[in-house]
Amino acid sequence: MTDVDLTALSHTVVWFTFALAFVFGAVLQRTHFCTMGALSDIVNIGDWNRMRMWLLAIGVATIGTGALASQGVIDPIKAIYTTPRFTWLSYLVGGWLFGFGMVLASGCGSKTLVRIGGGNLKSLLVFVMIGLSGYMTLKGLFAVLRVTAIDSVQTTFATSQDLPTLLGGWFGGDVHRAQLILGLAIGGAFVIAALARREFWTFDNLLGGLVVGAIIVALWYVSGKLGYVAENPNTLEESFVATNSGKMEALSFVSPLAYTMYWLMMWSDTSNVITLGISSVLGVIAGSFVYALVSRNFRWEGFQGTEDTANHMVGGVLMGFGGVTALGCTVGQGLSGVSTLALGSFLATAAILVGGVCAFKYQMWRIERSV
Repeated sequence: MTDVDLTALSHTVVWFTFALAFVFGAVLQRTHFCTMGALSDIVNIGDWNRMRMWLLAIGVATIGTGALASQGVIDPIKAIYTTPRFTWLSYLVGGWLFGFGMVLASGCGSKTLVRIGGGNLKSLLVFVMIGLSGYMTLKGLFAVLRVTAIDSVQTTFATSQDLPTLLGGWFGGDVHRAQLILGLAIGGAFVIAALARREFWTFDNLLGGLVVGAIIVALWYVSGKLGYVAENPNTLEESFVATNSGKMEALSFVSPLAYTMYWLMMWSDTSNVITLGISSVLGVIAGSFVYALVSRNFRWEGFQGTEDTANHMVGGVLMGFGGVTALGCTVGQGLSGVSTLALGSFLATAAILVGGVCAFKYQMWRIERSV
């Protein structure tokens, strides 16, 4: 394969990603798909419908990813989530901080992008804070704390940490069989939990869950199949083109926000190219913006005061640090990661949910004190 072929392949991956992210943004704008909103509905009014939408998306993504993996189309152990390093403290601390931050900032990374597309100026500030904090956690000041004090606490498995590999012995050592059966069983459980109540069966709820889950699967195919090169002529090693991590990627919205900011600031640097993550950020904003215009829901929205501004800034910083530390967000770990059946993704997702609930309890405490 020549360098020209690699460039063309990279463009293919980037444009496919943009198209899928565009649909993702439009669907989220229409259906109000949001993990933070789902937690808010549960805590404040006892409504589980938006949470069921999220569970349906997880189920669809898990079943689809397991099916692709079982046929050898993609290999989940080549994703960032399934490494043998089980950094349990990072998943717990990073996940909890991200969950707490998303409540303060009125939404996670994906919701931030959707709101930007809808005209929310508060989310534009949150984007900047996530990007700045995220890059500082990847390569800057916060990275020192992350690497030395948090990531260093770990357990290393003899194999990758995904359940099909770890439990492969139960399936006669056939990992592909384990991927299919576990994907169907675990993903099916999420789908059943989502569809258990008839009141959930509305067009928007089904649209949000089914389409979001399918987009995760499609992006695994784009990155893990279309973008896979068995022997990169520049390194003579296998590679996944147009990814920041060098591994197979799907949707995630913390590190990609940091890389998007860097890409914009270093625009004139010819070595600074657009990647799958950057393309997904731009696609979500564009999809949300177009749908907001078409549906006449676009409106400018700003801060209500100093406290509101401070909460969104702090929330953005917590999401940037927490999301990078936990290796993902409600979409990165909660959808993309869980779909690979990585143990760390389940732990990080649980920590995010606990952090979110704690933040809602904190806000209620603040309100009660002020009365």
